[in-house]
Amino acid sequence: MSSTMTRSRSTTAAMTTSTFTHRGVPMYPSEPGSGSVMFIFSVAGAGGAGASPEFTRHCVAVKTLRPDTVVPYDGVVPKVWSDTIEAHRHAVRNATLDTTASLVAEHGLRSVTMSRIAQDTGIGRATLYKYFPDVEAILLAWHERQITGHLEQLVEVRDRGGTAGERLGAVLEAFAFISHESHGHHDSELVAFFHRDEQVGRAQKQLRDMIRDLLTEGAEAGELRDDVAPDELASYCLHSLTAASSLPSKASVRRLVAVIMAGLHAAAGS
Repeated sequence: MSSTMTRSRSTTAAMTTSTFTHRGVPMYPSEPGSGSVMFIFSVAGAGGAGASPEFTRHCVAVKTLRPDTVVPYDGVVPKVWSDTIEAHRHAVRNATLDTTASLVAEHGLRSVTMSRIAQDTGIGRATLYKYFPDVEAILLAWHERQITGHLEQLVEVRDRGGTAGERLGAVLEAFAFISHESHGHHDSELVAFFHRDEQVGRAQKQLRDMIRDLLTEGAEAGELRDDVAPDELASYCLHSLTAASSLPSKASVRRLVAVIMAGLHAAAGS
């Protein structure tokens, strides 16, 4: 081996102590062979705490079938390992939330333990505690996911197009169906637990603001009544929609929304 290659190998060995790769994944292949090859690649520099990653070129001598060959590699190493770990954590978290909600719905809040959740989820109890400190924390995370999903659904319905009145009717109906489908899924103890969740108040305010803005837009267009303040009408709508949770069918839910909308049209205020 040439003296130049020997010096390069020594230099590389020294430089690797101050550099790192993505999640420690080797940045170069290792193949059996009789010769040596110089791989040129990009690697993130350590840079110190809080520093932005810097990409530099280094040469590494490895075994190959073709001696004295220089192979350039100009791409940045993909974060495959990081993405895989994050996806795994996301999957474990979601599985934990779903399992816990199912167990609590079946056995009640006080009957579910962390050990049972770990067993039914298929993970170790020590692993579970890395994600959540107790059953209540898991339920709050599950509730947050439910609330976020419902709000995203309502925003999507609001933005589908049409007049303000049409979009308001669609939002009210979507929320009514959410309330109707959620009824009976939880016992009274769990309902009381979720009622104390601060996320509920924030979500209700977001929904009230959404309804108020549609009422304001519809009143300005002459489509919806303007003799009552939009904030007041929004509160009426939400209180009326609480009846959806106890209605016997989807048809009855649609009739409830129709009655509410009939009272909101401009002709109703004349």
